[in-house]
Amino acid sequence: MEQDIQPDTDQPHPSAAPGAGQSSSLRENRQRVDSGVALMGNVGGDFTFLNIGAWNDEATEQFLTPRLREGPYPADEVRGRLYGFVEPPSYTRCRKAFDSRIVLLRARPGTGGTTAAFALLAERHGQGGVTGLDAMADLSVWRPKAGRGYLLQGLPAASARSLGDVRLQGLAEALHGAGAHLIVTMAHDTWLPPDANRWEEVHAAPEPHGVAEKRLRLMAAEGRLDASQLDAALKHLASREFTDYLSRHSLPGDAVDLADGLQQSAETTASTAAVLADLLTGTEAAARSALAQARRSADGVSLMAAVALLPGQDRTVIEQFAATMRPLLGERAAEAGRNEPPSDQSPDVLGPSLEDRLDAIGARPLAPRSSPTDRYRYPVQPIVFTGRHRAATLLRHLWLDFEGMPEVLWGALEQLRYQPGLDLCAGEAIGRVLAHATGPGALSQLHRFASSDFRWRRRLVAVALGEIVQHPPVSGAVKEQMRRWSRASTVLRCTVAETCAGSYGLARPTAALKLLDTVLDGSSPELDVKLRTAVSLALGALLTEEGNHLEVLETVTRWLETGRGTPRHTLAVHVVHSVSLSTFPQQGAPGVVRMSLARILERHPAKGFALVVLGLDDPATYEAVAQGLGRVEADPETFQRTAFEQVLSELSRSARHRRGVIRFLLGRHRDHTNAMRGRGAS
Repeated sequence: MEQDIQPDTDQPHPSAAPGAGQSSSLRENRQRVDSGVALMGNVGGDFTFLNIGAWNDEATEQFLTPRLREGPYPADEVRGRLYGFVEPPSYTRCRKAFDSRIVLLRARPGTGGTTAAFALLAERHGQGGVTGLDAMADLSVWRPKAGRGYLLQGLPAASARSLGDVRLQGLAEALHGAGAHLIVTMAHDTWLPPDANRWEEVHAAPEPHGVAEKRLRLMAAEGRLDASQLDAALKHLASREFTDYLSRHSLPGDAVDLADGLQQSAETTASTAAVLADLLTGTEAAARSALAQARRSADGVSLMAAVALLPGQDRTVIEQFAATMRPLLGERAAEAGRNEPPSDQSPDVLGPSLEDRLDAIGARPLAPRSSPTDRYRYPVQPIVFTGRHRAATLLRHLWLDFEGMPEVLWGALEQLRYQPGLDLCAGEAIGRVLAHATGPGALSQLHRFASSDFRWRRRLVAVALGEIVQHPPVSGAVKEQMRRWSRASTVLRCTVAETCAGSYGLARPTAALKLLDTVLDGSSPELDVKLRTAVSLALGALLTEEGNHLEVLETVTRWLETGRGTPRHTLAVHVVHSVSLSTFPQQGAPGVVRMSLARILERHPAKGFALVVLGLDDPATYEAVAQGLGRVEADPETFQRTAFEQVLSELSRSARHRRGVIRFLLGRHRDHTNAMRGRGAS
């Protein structure tokens, strides 16, 4: 897929732009090439135009939204987290304790402690006033920068030991001075100094029946259930079978799943027994039982692994993965002396149908639909497990509990041809598994795909790392892995950049831009096409959120100021050409927000002006920026929106020591004078 801008073939040459001032000899020396770019004029010998079309590696282009951020949370994300929120029994106590500016909140996993923290912070600072902190931040020296609500999720044990009453009191005073509040969530068994107890609160989960009921009433208010369906769902919720289920599965997530199941039952007329069966098949006990039953069947285990690792993929892909995995399982069993026992019966040369095999492992095909992840939109038939969460629990046990299974799964993935969406679903599934892995080498198994020449494999690792880093206990290990890879081989640097082009980068944009700066450090002056593709993708991903625009522009401006011929300068030249001649990212390339020179000048005038000045003063970007400014000036509406007269005035004031700016202004003046003479003569 082409991701980077090439000059539009139907557009005038940059020499025709106002201020270009090119001689006729240059106009007569244009070159035409089938690929790459032809240069004309003196550009200092260091201009490299990025032609990503020269390398077209397949991968799923989709930006995932992070759940845990180190920076401001968008208001709509906070609103989504609080959808259906039910105040837990400890909420009133926590709200009162929040007057002291700090709450250290103990909570067991899955009990809704983080959701309660978001609700408390949103009460004080609004849904757009919540900022996430790095779990590894040293709170003994950290101080708030604004009057916002700050949230640190998953306080590490080492940090907890340093939080004595004196330090917390000093932090509380700083928070009070800034008009800010802080909530720190921590595991239920985290040790705190005894004198810190007055800052501590223990979260209690909300009553599950109340969570399910509120969820159902919200569905009715949104029109997803009519009055009769709501009454029927509430009656089922109050029945003995469902109250018994909630007494054994009392976490808020269990109640949400139950409400969703009742809503789907109302839509499809499925029985309530089927709703409970679907919920129970996703439990830990059900996963262990299913694996125990299938342990002597290579077909059963491989099909389970395929559906668990590739949920929602087309039936053909599921069958291909299972077929690839079966002989690998046989090799693993043979090495361990655990071959399947011989059978006295004649072999079944046909074997059971796919539907029968799926039914045996508790999976089913969905209705055929159009592919959501491929440009051609061919029909697919997704395969999923019948029960909720069954894929995640099965894969976790299969991966972590059985010796040699990770190698088998990686091997099967390695033999599989790329299919649209494969890297995304497998990456998320593997990330959820490795978030529960232990030991210093837990992430080392990702190196196999991270160092691959196939982009979809590197993209798979990027998605997995983006998932793992959202779990506070292992986020530090992911960041260290990224730091090491950002200084390693070019291929590993590509993986780092790909990782920044997703939930990892959106969750921590400042850190992502620093990583991108590092991956471009030490690269050869002739920037590797794979690396520049990955960095361009990451910048495009960061631009999808408005809050990152200034940081991205500052980074590109800084790169443009680096020595010509360096990888950073090459990337900056590419971005400047793109925004000046068209947009960055290019139309058709991944990215929701596309930046143009006019848009930058309109929304970020100071940063846009700095970029224009540097762009005009750099021989590698002068022509593109001059042409871009000419387009802005030629469009009356854009001229007004960008306050272009003020831009010209500022350029005149800054032109004294800027040869490129002087060249542009003189060329523009000459072109306008010639145009006026031409009109007068006519």
